Amino acid sequence: MKKYIPYISSLILAGFGLLTLFLSSSVIFDWFGIRAKEGNYVLFIVWANFISSLLYLISTYGFLKIKNWAFKPLLVAMVILVVALIGLFIHIYSGGIYETKTVFAMLFRISVTIAFVAIAYFSINKKK
Repeated sequence: MKKYIPYISSLILAGFGLLTLFLSSSVIFDWFGIRAKEGNYVLFIVWANFISSLLYLISTYGFLKIKNWAFKPLLVAMVILVVALIGLFIHIYSGGIYETKTVFAMLFRISVTIAFVAIAYFSINKKK
């Protein structure tokens, strides 16, 4: 069962990455009228999610090919998301408009990314 962990993780990560790519690019490029439905979005958070989605997809390839570097793009994504979250708190405390769901979504995304960093590191790097 342990040998299937990278493959199962890659499927979940690919889905998460593609969903993130679709949602963030839809807001950035205003596809399908999603930008209007998002309410008071914070643009730098959307861009952080967009960049992270590309890193998720790069890491998915690393998972599929059982590469030692598979955790590195996820680690970079985690740092980007944490910096963006700190920026969001600064934005909030300076009186900027935002949606409450953004804070919870960022905490969820950071948690998922940390989980995938751990899975990549311990299931691939420790195996080799």
